[in-house]
Amino acid sequence: MKMRLLNLIKRAAAVLLFAPAVAMAAGAVLHLDKAPVSNDPAALQHGAKLFVNYCLSCHSASFMRYNQLENIGLGEQEIRDNLMFTGERVGDLMKIAMRPAESKVWFGVAPPDLTLVARQRASEFGSGADWLYTYLRQFYRDPARPTGWNNVIFANVAMPHVFWQLQGEQIAKVTQNADGTTSTALELVKPGVMSPAEYDKAVADLVSFLVWMGEPVADKRKTIGTVVLIFLAGLFVLSYALKKNYWKDIH
Repeated sequence: MKMRLLNLIKRAAAVLLFAPAVAMAAGAVLHLDKAPVSNDPAALQHGAKLFVNYCLSCHSASFMRYNQLENIGLGEQEIRDNLMFTGERVGDLMKIAMRPAESKVWFGVAPPDLTLVARQRASEFGSGADWLYTYLRQFYRDPARPTGWNNVIFANVAMPHVFWQLQGEQIAKVTQNADGTTSTALELVKPGVMSPAEYDKAVADLVSFLVWMGEPVADKRKTIGTVVLIFLAGLFVLSYALKKNYWKDIH
């Protein structure tokens, strides 16, 4: 009796252990494009401009202060003149006036804070930057949706396509594959003010800014880590030489 009970417990534990992995494997596979993330100050500044003009009206970046943008090469007066429109102080957090409760009523869901979105969206399919880069380029017209827009990798998303004037309008064409699965291809039917290459570059700049905003000290951290590893390697060589000197008479 005890053995049967023990076996049942083992089986239940195995099911609980592997259930998340099985569920993940059974989920839809995301095909993400590789994001060309850049640390170039010009790209980050352009991304900051796009973020403030197109995203900051609904999405906050409440863990980021405006004066942190000086770290991507912007001066305080440039930040005031070009990126601040409601009279905030340059040391204020990048918050919005819209309240979460009100936005939930208007959009059905409160728009998330975007400070850490590039890190939150990382998955087994790719980095958070890859997800954002693909997502912002795969909106298409869908009259069935309240906003008139849908997205290939985020089905029935509540967010409208705020960049449609830049990208233009795409429609989705669904085809049935031989293995029974379906695939969706997008076709640009109404060009925007940007060419596809220009729009892809703009999205890459915005994603680069979102990646930077998620960890502004990433480059400094990597530099410190490299210096520490070089120091430890040198210390190892000196320690090994000292050890050999101490033990040479014994050996």
